[in-house]
Amino acid sequence: MYIIIKMGDLQDLFGDIFKFFLLSIASSFVFVYNDRSIIYFEDMVKEVIKMEKKFIPEVESKLRYRSVKVPESIYRASGIKVLNKRIKSLIFTTDVAILSNNNADAVMAVYPFTPTLAITDSIIRTSSRPVFAGVGGGLTSGIRSMNMALQAELMGAYGVVVNAPIKNEVIGEMKKILDIPICATVVSYYDDIEGKIDAGAEILNISGGRNTISLVKKVREIVGPEFPIIATGGSSEATIGETIDAGANAITYTAPSSAEIFHTVMANYRVDKREEQE
Repeated sequence: MYIIIKMGDLQDLFGDIFKFFLLSIASSFVFVYNDRSIIYFEDMVKEVIKMEKKFIPEVESKLRYRSVKVPESIYRASGIKVLNKRIKSLIFTTDVAILSNNNADAVMAVYPFTPTLAITDSIIRTSSRPVFAGVGGGLTSGIRSMNMALQAELMGAYGVVVNAPIKNEVIGEMKKILDIPICATVVSYYDDIEGKIDAGAEILNISGGRNTISLVKKVREIVGPEFPIIATGGSSEATIGETIDAGANAITYTAPSSAEIFHTVMANYRVDKREEQE
């Protein structure tokens, strides 16, 4: 007797009763893990044990407890190994204060202005995490983007991010001079996804707005199960989970601005002051 079960369908059912049920209903089991590999029952039990949530000791600071934390659901992602470092979460910000106070695995440093070395250098110096530096691809492109990319690598960037309009020929020339990966942005179904990859892009950065989840699914169908994909996950745990299920390996989280954080802090200060007076 064989039962085919997707491991993802069991994540909420890993209790002792469920394990006993599995043991009692069949003599042989075959499980499909992430639609890629087949494992037998003994191996499945090992996976169940590994996936059970373990207690994680936490050491906090009185002065640094207020920081930007990425949503817990991001940790469901497989992650992408870049230069021997596994990255599941990237924080989308260029705010130096937030760069110094967050728990993301890496930084997605792209911004809506022409890239400059002064900005790239400031971000890399401030961040204690790997930085994926934007080097243009839209208004700024060609030889200027290539020079920016090489300089970003020499400053210590873990990867460079090119905007969706960049020509594949520029990606190809950039690939010839870089040792770090090129992360090509995909914003719609009409992007030349295969062309970007053939030119030298090693990671795809999907940012499709409200269509991101369906775009991730489409891109995953095109590139297969192993090509690395970063995608924007929205602001809720649910949409992040759906984006991961669609095929994203890592999630970009948009950090709140310092002004938004300060708004909450100041509101608490006012409450404390009022309570002191009363």
